[in-house]
Amino acid sequence: MNLIKVLFLSFCVAFVVTACKVSYSFTGGTLSTDVKTFSVQFFPNRAPLVNPNLSNQFTEALKEKFRGQTSLDEIVDGEGQLNFEGEITGYRTQALDVTADDISATNRLTVTVKVRFTNEIEPDNDFDKSFSAFRDFDSTKQLSDVEEGLVVEILEDIIDDIYNEAVVNW
Repeated sequence: MNLIKVLFLSFCVAFVVTACKVSYSFTGGTLSTDVKTFSVQFFPNRAPLVNPNLSNQFTEALKEKFRGQTSLDEIVDGEGQLNFEGEITGYRTQALDVTADDISATNRLTVTVKVRFTNEIEPDNDFDKSFSAFRDFDSTKQLSDVEEGLVVEILEDIIDDIYNEAVVNW
């Protein structure tokens, strides 16, 4: 009798384990399975202060995020089912932590990007909004000495926010 109970319990456990399906997504994406393509249009730099490499750097980094984090095909000349376009609207530095001697102890570099996102499959997820991020740096350093590293980190934050807004729907 105990053998029958053990076999029955084993069968039930095996059935439950094989019947349950758990999906994991390390990227956190919630894209519809109908979405097959994406496109990223060139983002011109319209900020008052222009970093000459920023447009290309941002556009390519956004494309790379979608190439690396999704299985979508990129449409190069045209618009994909997910389409990103916009412009860089802000690139500025400002002094922070001004001391009694009117000397800044810290400076901040801020980048702002306006993004127009269209989703042909789920138009309710479309958005038109600005994304911004910043990094602080020691005022004893020149911006030109730290700019390249700061820009990479800032763009990473902005692109993560864009990805989350477009794909994860946070």
